Amino acid sequence: MAMTKEQKVAAVDALSEKLAGSTTIYLTNYSGLTVDQANNLRSKLREAGVEYQVVKNTFLRLAMERLGGYDEIFDLLIGPTGVAFTEEPAAPARVFKNFLKDTKLEVPELKGAYVDGAIFGSTALDELASLKSKEELISDIVGLLMAPISNIVGGLEAQGGNLVGAIKTIAESGEA
Repeated sequence: MAMTKEQKVAAVDALSEKLAGSTTIYLTNYSGLTVDQANNLRSKLREAGVEYQVVKNTFLRLAMERLGGYDEIFDLLIGPTGVAFTEEPAAPARVFKNFLKDTKLEVPELKGAYVDGAIFGSTALDELASLKSKEELISDIVGLLMAPISNIVGGLEAQGGNLVGAIKTIAESGEA
């Protein structure tokens, strides 16, 4: 059954909202997956906090044009397209990589990815999978910021220990 104009507008509106709420999108070619394989992939993506859905290229293009900034991706909107929406840049790549390894399939095939304004091509799956999560990056930064403070505190404690030792020695020698 054909979609009405209102349904099409609603579909583009929904895609626009998802795009606006996601800093990362992955475009994939999913053709060749069985229903069971597709459901298994969706389940693994959901567990990783990623929403995956099959979309019409024209609807996705309209939503992207509405928001702007996606011009470089338009050439990838050909053939069957599955889109992964997420806030975690590496999560979809890790799931896709594990899924491909576990199933020994060649699909889903990465068409490209948009991560915080950067465009990645179809060969970037390994690079994307190796990205650190936001929590890992924050942990690294906190560790870097804490290192100088720990060094200062350690230095002060060591100097304080030496000072106390020196005062104690002087006091003991004064008693003798």
